[in-house]
Amino acid sequence: MQDQIFELQYAMDTFYFLICGALVMWMAAGFAMLEAGLVRSKNTTEILTKNVALFAIACTMYLVCGYQIMYDGGIFLSGITTVAEMDDAAVAEILAASNEAGFADMGEYSGASDFFFQVVFVATAMSIVSGAVAERMKLWAFLAFAVVMTGFIYPMEGSWTWNGDSVFGLYSLDYYDYAGSGIVHLAGAAAALAGVLVLGPRKGKYKADGSVNALPGANLPLATLGTFILWLGWFGFNGGSTLKLGGIGVANEVANVFLNTNAAAAGGLIGALIVARIMFGKADLTMALNGALAGLVAITAEPADPTPLLSTIIGAVGGAIVVFSIVTLDKLKIDDPVGAISVHGVVGIWGIFAVLLSDPDASFGGQLIGMLTIFIWVFATSMIVWFALKAIMGIRVSEEEEDEGVDLSECGMEAYPEFVSQ
Repeated sequence: MQDQIFELQYAMDTFYFLICGALVMWMAAGFAMLEAGLVRSKNTTEILTKNVALFAIACTMYLVCGYQIMYDGGIFLSGITTVAEMDDAAVAEILAASNEAGFADMGEYSGASDFFFQVVFVATAMSIVSGAVAERMKLWAFLAFAVVMTGFIYPMEGSWTWNGDSVFGLYSLDYYDYAGSGIVHLAGAAAALAGVLVLGPRKGKYKADGSVNALPGANLPLATLGTFILWLGWFGFNGGSTLKLGGIGVANEVANVFLNTNAAAAGGLIGALIVARIMFGKADLTMALNGALAGLVAITAEPADPTPLLSTIIGAVGGAIVVFSIVTLDKLKIDDPVGAISVHGVVGIWGIFAVLLSDPDASFGGQLIGMLTIFIWVFATSMIVWFALKAIMGIRVSEEEEDEGVDLSECGMEAYPEFVSQ
């Protein structure tokens, strides 16, 4: 009977893990649609190509070396041993351990499902970069950076955080980050910030008198669809981070995570909408969309412990922060076409420290050191890679290509050919 219970829980946990991973994979479509809607029409094909290609690169690089670096889990050549392939003695050992633990934690035996869930997180971190460097970066330079980011930079900081390894043997982190406000989102934003600083702003974005020239996106319905896709995918992003489903306590935790994730997103959108109305006198849709995403990022570091009311407040603060951050970055002439650095970076930092509001085990010092470790590592290594790519192959298209649109120069096709003047 105990063996049957174990097998049922194993099957349920694995199935839940895989479904959540599939939801996170669907976030790749959300990023693609959001970014395609927020760039100008002449750059749509290239941003879509970047998003679909980076996902494939992330999956391959994490398979080749990233998973080994992050979790000492090489599977590229050997594959993953499943319970079905184990001998009787190995299965008996697992069953004994599960009986002793009360069927509490069987995630370590689902190697393939763990890899699948982790690899879509890697792709998410890289997707953050694509929007920030949109409309002026060479496609192949971006894809070359994706190889290093997903195969080395991200797995290294992941090994120090989620895997608990010491940082280059110097110190260990006392850092709490449930689903990755810092580990995924701040990391992606740090890499994006480094790329934007090396790349420079889009032509015509900032005028000589210091004013900002708006370069509005071509398709706000598409951007809105992308936001809803991301909102949906985030239930897998946060919910799957319980790593299992079996057990009454865990099932209740999953329900809390879903509830709080949704509450924070709603709070973030409302917060951003109100702040934008006060600042600009209008209901700015792009700020509202980024506000929802900011709420999601803010709650990602700890979606299980807060009450729904506190989750809504955490999200609302994130939504307010993102409006101020986008405006401030423009004043600093840091050109981010989709607001990725603000949504995932600035609000990611807020999410890291919001953990202190509900998790008594977290400390300010531990969160601060963890945040600084992630940011400094990713920003510094990304800066090195961006400068190397700039020296070797160049990272920015020519002014003529930028004026024409990178769709033609980088991909040789347009997303909306029917609307081009003949």
